[in-house]
Amino acid sequence: MTPKTCILIGAPVDSGKGRRGCLMGPDAYRTAGLTEALSDLGHKVRDMGNLTPATHAPDTGEGKLVRPNETIGWTNRLIRVAEDAMARGLPIFMGGDHSLSLGSVAGVANHAATQGRPLFVLWLDAHSDYHTPETTSSGNLHGTPLGYVTGRSGFGGFPAVTNPVPQENICIVGLRSVDAAEKQALQQTAILRHDMRSIDETGIAAPLAAFLDQVAAANGLLHVSLDVDFLDPMIAPAVGTTVPGGATMREAHLVMEMICDSDLMTSLDLVELNPFLDDHGRTATVMVDLAASALGRRVFDRPT
Repeated sequence: MTPKTCILIGAPVDSGKGRRGCLMGPDAYRTAGLTEALSDLGHKVRDMGNLTPATHAPDTGEGKLVRPNETIGWTNRLIRVAEDAMARGLPIFMGGDHSLSLGSVAGVANHAATQGRPLFVLWLDAHSDYHTPETTSSGNLHGTPLGYVTGRSGFGGFPAVTNPVPQENICIVGLRSVDAAEKQALQQTAILRHDMRSIDETGIAAPLAAFLDQVAAANGLLHVSLDVDFLDPMIAPAVGTTVPGGATMREAHLVMEMICDSDLMTSLDLVELNPFLDDHGRTATVMVDLAASALGRRVFDRPT
């Protein structure tokens, strides 16, 4: 793999849902050896430390949304940081809950637009995260990032999405928990969707290869968003939204190894790690191992 400059961005976002703990995620990745793993692969690693949200109005606790103003502050901060980091290397956003992707994906999309190249998003998640603040029943904004970056309405107070990601440029893999309203909305889109049943029936390699071919043919940038709950909770228990029946360790590593082989990934989210729920750092270590696989770690090298 071509050596990269990996820019580690700590995003201790903990406002996208009610259950606390994801703010400890960035330091857990550091403790699990993310810097060392990437350096050993020949990449330059620059750690920007942990961000704080941009100035925002205090949350009052009124209404159904969980801490919306704080999430708006994080979105503003992450859009600007993502735009800057993309010009300097391959940013790795260490979360933090998945609402951080409201900012990371929007910022990466802005950078792609300046390069005249399309952005593609690979969403590795048990959930589709296609809600809006108006459609979510839980009030948890970590379930809204794909709704936001595709330009759905209802995000009053959030930064305007100036470069929405085309629906057909998004591929969700690992789905197994989608509520009725979200399912109905998704079925009216061109978003590519692969639930665990389809993966059980046909395997995970074929649909991923087809999507990567699509990115390569368009000379696109590829943002990968890896949620801990993409994995089966028996492997990765440190997440507040566990859904049984997720990807196995080998399926997850195959995804990352194929991403590496393609040499297409230009940015990465590592999200929803809640160290408070972990078992002796097991989940953090798994996520670091997967990030390393995406950036070149192999048992045996082989021609691609």
